[in-house]
Amino acid sequence: MHDVSILSIQSSVAYGHVGNSAAVFPLQRLGVEVWPVHTVHFSNHTGYGQWRGPLLAAEDVRAVIQGVEERGAFEDVQAVLSGYQGGEDIGDVILDAVARVKEANPGAIYACDPVMGNAKSGCFVHPAIPVLLRERVVPAADLITPNQFELGYLTGTEPRTVEQTLESVELARQLGPSKVLVTSVERPDAPEGTIEMVAVTDDGAWMVQTPRLPMKANGSGDVTAALFTAHLLETGDPSLSLARTASSVFDLLQTTLDSGRRELQLVQSQEAIASPRMQFDVIPLR
Repeated sequence: MHDVSILSIQSSVAYGHVGNSAAVFPLQRLGVEVWPVHTVHFSNHTGYGQWRGPLLAAEDVRAVIQGVEERGAFEDVQAVLSGYQGGEDIGDVILDAVARVKEANPGAIYACDPVMGNAKSGCFVHPAIPVLLRERVVPAADLITPNQFELGYLTGTEPRTVEQTLESVELARQLGPSKVLVTSVERPDAPEGTIEMVAVTDDGAWMVQTPRLPMKANGSGDVTAALFTAHLLETGDPSLSLARTASSVFDLLQTTLDSGRRELQLVQSQEAIASPRMQFDVIPLR
């Protein structure tokens, strides 16, 4: 995946793998040049209930991005990738970076993971964040990677069936992004013990089904967003990108589950990232 460069603006943790600490290594393992800009630098992810370290001020994040720009790097950036946005001011910094990158390289895309919550925990971000995402951030994105809950939250719907999910995706696409990856798709009529992902672009819609593993893994969405973005940049093929991403993420989660550890076993799963087994079929939906 030579000559693909990604500017990744996300949180960072010293221990474990979420945000940039989940996205950077898989991208590098694929051969992507990735420039991480951290929005926080915590000891660990907040799921533990206790953590230490600084939330970086928006002007500090902006300064780091400006320094990268001053190296003349923006014309080489194929994608800006963002995840959890801790505050509205960080949203402004990311949107400004996207505009500057696109000015330097009009072919660049903005891949946004609109992190807001999930079906089990509900919405776990500050109440201003969903509004910011819906009104300003998502409209500026070319690709978004919400889970099914976040897709519903963004569009004011409650998608359950495949058809409802596709209808919600079209509402999301009307906001701005032409490409949507929906993760953690759960539908009442799916075979028991399975979970699905759906990808939609102007060219069609595709679904992949995998076994559902009995675990909650912080950072798996960050890995998924990074891998799908990178594969799509390399291949331009949503179906192939979906197959590769599902394969790698499933094997990562299986390895993590088998380890008995709480944190993603990213390093131990690097071969599954670099050479996906392609064990799941992708079904065209239209």
